[in-house]
Amino acid sequence: MKQKVDIENWTRKEHYNFFKQFEEPYYGINVNVDVTAAYKFVKDNGISFFLYTMYQSLAASQIIEPFKYRMEGNDVFIYDQIDASSTVPRANGTFGFGEWPFHPLYEDFARDANKEIERVQSNNLLERKALNNVIRFSSLPWINFTSLSHARMFSFMDSCPKVSFGKMTEHHGKRTMPVSIHVNHALIDGIHVGQYIDCYQELLNKGF
Repeated sequence: MKQKVDIENWTRKEHYNFFKQFEEPYYGINVNVDVTAAYKFVKDNGISFFLYTMYQSLAASQIIEPFKYRMEGNDVFIYDQIDASSTVPRANGTFGFGEWPFHPLYEDFARDANKEIERVQSNNLLERKALNNVIRFSSLPWINFTSLSHARMFSFMDSCPKVSFGKMTEHHGKRTMPVSIHVNHALIDGIHVGQYIDCYQELLNKGF
């Protein structure tokens, strides 16, 4: 479900009208998140580190409202729920795209995610559904990156945030993981990305 935003009475009307004109309205921020507690939690509970970090990223997007805004034509909508669209690695070195919904309970989220991962890994197709209420995830567990950019089709209107996870590293007992967050400036400002990062870190630390 989604609701149309009244742009004329929206507090960020001027910012939206300004940035939506840009050929490249996306900007990106890279941050190292502390995953010490998260890594211990997944090991203690026998769950996937990748799915847990994605689950908590999605959970943060349900809380930080600007991450639920999407541009559709000349309108802006706020979605009730944000789901996942993610790259899925295959044994042959390629990848596919998978989509699965967010669930408040991790067990339900992981069940649907694992089913979708298995489906994508069983073929060699490169299909991606035209969904708008998603965050587009990718994982580069081989690279401890300090910056990241994305391939873009500029003729296609896009306003979905893009979140990428990098290689987890350990130093003096503390584990960190680089996270890249790319967002459309017509909808999301730096303060909102900061709120998202803080929320994400808190959720990573607390488990469920």
